[in-house]
Amino acid sequence: MSAATGAAAAAAAPEPRWGLTQREAEARLRQHGPNTLTREQPRSAWLFLGRQFRSGMVWLLLGACGVAALLGEGADAVAIATIVVLNALVGFLQEYRADRAVLALRALTAPSARVLRDGVSAVIPASQVVPGDALVLEAGDVVAADARLLSAHALLTLEAALTGESTPVDKQVGALPDSTPLAERKDRVFMGTSVAAGTAVAEVTATGMDTELGRIAHLVRTAQEPQTPLQQRLEGVTRMLLVLCVAVGALVAGLGLARGQAGVDLLLAAVALAVAAVPEGLPTVVTLALAVGVQRMVKGHVLVRRMQAVEALGAATVICTDKTGTLTQGIMEVREVWPPEAAQRVLEVAAACCDAELGPGQGAAGAGDPTELALLAAARARGVERSDVERERPRVSEQPFDSDRRRMSVLRSDGVLYVKGALEALLPLCRQVPPGVAEALALLAGRALRVLAVAEGRGPDERDLTLVGLVGLADPPRPEAVEAVRAAREAGVRTVMITGDHPATALAIAKELGLLREGESPEGIVHARATAEEKLHIVRGWKARGEVVAMTGDGVNDAPALREAHIGIAMGRTGAEVTREASDLILTDDNFASIVAAVREGRGIYENIRKTLVYLLAGNAGELVLMLGASLLGLPLPLLPLHLLWVNLVTDGLPALALVMDPAPPDVMRRPPRRPEEPMLGRREWTAVLATGLLDAAVSLGTFLWSLQHLPVEEARTLTFTVLVCCQVLRSFAARSVGLLHWEVGAFDNRPLLAVAALTLALQVALPEVPALAAFFSLVPLEATHLALALGLGFIPVSVLELRKLVLRGMAWSRGRTDARV
Repeated sequence: MSAATGAAAAAAAPEPRWGLTQREAEARLRQHGPNTLTREQPRSAWLFLGRQFRSGMVWLLLGACGVAALLGEGADAVAIATIVVLNALVGFLQEYRADRAVLALRALTAPSARVLRDGVSAVIPASQVVPGDALVLEAGDVVAADARLLSAHALLTLEAALTGESTPVDKQVGALPDSTPLAERKDRVFMGTSVAAGTAVAEVTATGMDTELGRIAHLVRTAQEPQTPLQQRLEGVTRMLLVLCVAVGALVAGLGLARGQAGVDLLLAAVALAVAAVPEGLPTVVTLALAVGVQRMVKGHVLVRRMQAVEALGAATVICTDKTGTLTQGIMEVREVWPPEAAQRVLEVAAACCDAELGPGQGAAGAGDPTELALLAAARARGVERSDVERERPRVSEQPFDSDRRRMSVLRSDGVLYVKGALEALLPLCRQVPPGVAEALALLAGRALRVLAVAEGRGPDERDLTLVGLVGLADPPRPEAVEAVRAAREAGVRTVMITGDHPATALAIAKELGLLREGESPEGIVHARATAEEKLHIVRGWKARGEVVAMTGDGVNDAPALREAHIGIAMGRTGAEVTREASDLILTDDNFASIVAAVREGRGIYENIRKTLVYLLAGNAGELVLMLGASLLGLPLPLLPLHLLWVNLVTDGLPALALVMDPAPPDVMRRPPRRPEEPMLGRREWTAVLATGLLDAAVSLGTFLWSLQHLPVEEARTLTFTVLVCCQVLRSFAARSVGLLHWEVGAFDNRPLLAVAALTLALQVALPEVPALAAFFSLVPLEATHLALALGLGFIPVSVLELRKLVLRGMAWSRGRTDARV
């Protein structure tokens, strides 16, 4: 221990009256309970499994399964139940695995603490700290509980995780009112913060959930977790399908009763129509689309805890983000040295007046005060090492920094006194001052830099000094964050900074990041000195205005807002445990730019789900019109319920699963975010569903009418079944894009779709040819000419849809538009 360190320890040495006896501590532990936060318990596997059955679509399918079972249609019931179970298993495995990964990131805040018990210093588990205990603190310690300072010497604490303040906070003894803002309570230390420098003894005033950290943990638990936009939109589609099923069933029942149709036949027709109306493969398609997005995001350093958040991020209209450690690097860095021509000497003097220990390699990682680490990193970049200074010019004496003197000085063996501190503290001691220092100070301060003055003199006395220069420090923006903010702006996503930092610092960083352009008001865009409650209020305000809100952060004070937002995004490396637990997504590389990449992925997923939903519903519409048309014409059932299930689950479902694997469209980040109130299926989508369904139905019903005149009913039904399958499988190639032709999207970019199309067509040809399958599906073999006819008819819908794209494109070009998404 150096003489200075020994003096510091003596200055903060505990008095005998401080602390508790062991008996008092045990009594208070029984009274107040352990010093721990109430954590969210690991969610059980049953909870994750139960969440897979919350969708209205799932319950609609289960209802159809029950009706089929009551009617004795065992194959139909088993098929529907199988798809429900498979969908639930996919969703369960993904969410359960993500939750286990988050549990692996947990770490204790402070495993132990040094306290005074019976007048003797003792190290105890942090959970046994009680109100009234005297905490003994030194550099590197994590504070185990909220406490009021009894003594302190050159004490600096890091409170960014709790308050958002990026620079070390100078602490000193002296009671302040309880109404003092959290970031300005200089007389107290708080649970979960750490000691950057100095020593102290502090009396514990609150433990566990009564601490500031505990209060934030309570806010996290009480914040509401909203439904994602995808969940809301899919529920709307489900309700519409439910109404449609009831209406069509009633219509068919009425027609059947009017014709005197038998009850069993009537029920069979109703079940067939219900099966035709419901896209049984939709839950699996949505789950797979989200799972594909999850895997792509993992490659982009994003861990997904809740699958629906993948798409929800693509719907975000506002990203509320913490500054420290999220937009910035979370470390101090030397940004300016004045005068620039004397930068080498300025940093040499600064390095000679530091106590911190810089680690190996580049950057400001090490042990000690972050400001000193930044000075040493800048000095190292110019070839100056503190270890060399200590070896060549050992220190003789020192006067450590304290809040009254606001400076530190070190006398070394070369007789030079090296001094650093606040400029206003050094100027009265300087005999020589470089010209222009006032202008330089104004310039650096105007850039929201923390200004440190450096001086030198002869002998141990702090007088007749020479001001060597000024150093401007700041927590710099992440280089990739500047580009990410720009990309978000281009995508129509508003970025809002919420920080506990000083307003001037926040404003300067906002301008540097491009959050604010020239002449723009910071109101609503930059929020400084924000507490956990204020962050929560800001997020709720944006939600109340109808915005889809994403919130990013790493500090404990960000956690309640993360839980309240539609999408909560935590930092995986620097994020606090409670923040990660409150999140939907975790950035494993703490890179803000990963958020914008995830927005792109989310938008692509939504596009894939929407186009796949249109594809599926168009198929259902075609089946429904086919069945209803045949009923109105008094024809036999063109398809049996099992045929319709095969179409929906296999020949529709498999291409749909391949469609959701398409990459995001190239222009997806140049479009504005979709409006929060916009339905998943608007007028254009429903028009496409109905028009395409009518096209499929016209080809299929026409085939059935012709077949009944030339073939037995079973063979006519088999041919119609095959034609409908060919129509829908081949139509999947046109479904990849609204405005681009299949080869323009990339004919071979979606190889799963090519494989699935070949497989399903082969299976369809095999069904009537394999005796066991033919008997199970009530089919008969087809002649080769009829198979060729079915394939040829199947090309009609896809050809019409592709030709329509060309016609609409020509019309758009004639009006001077070049948008492919016409």
